[in-house]
Amino acid sequence: MTTAARAGSDPSAETEAEERGETRIKDRVIERVAGRAAGEAAGTTGLDKTVLGVKVGGRRDARVQIDVDGDRVTARVSTSVEYPAPVRQVARQVREQVRSRIAAMTGMTVERVDVEFASFDQDDERAGKRNRRRELE
Repeated sequence: MTTAARAGSDPSAETEAEERGETRIKDRVIERVAGRAAGEAAGTTGLDKTVLGVKVGGRRDARVQIDVDGDRVTARVSTSVEYPAPVRQVARQVREQVRSRIAAMTGMTVERVDVEFASFDQDDERAGKRNRRRELE
């Protein structure tokens, strides 16, 4: 059991961790942690910002849904991958990043991370050059 006492305080004032109070982490917080972690994985680009299904410019963190059962988490992550990054390798990195970040920040165990890639995103400059080449042909 963990106990806490302030330096220089009376040892009899030590309190059991369970008696000090309860820490609750809302699902939305875990979703935000997972979304940011997924965005930090190499080869991901996040998702387009949209309003009512219409792209409005810019990017946002990956879309994440989680299920929490006690201290166990199952996550579903939807993001985009840079073209031509190897999809399986990027998915593996997303899983590892999400799992380790949730564990480090919340102390919860991540049992499963399902990764869905919504699209391949090309570097706009490369895509523009490729389109210009096609126009010249």
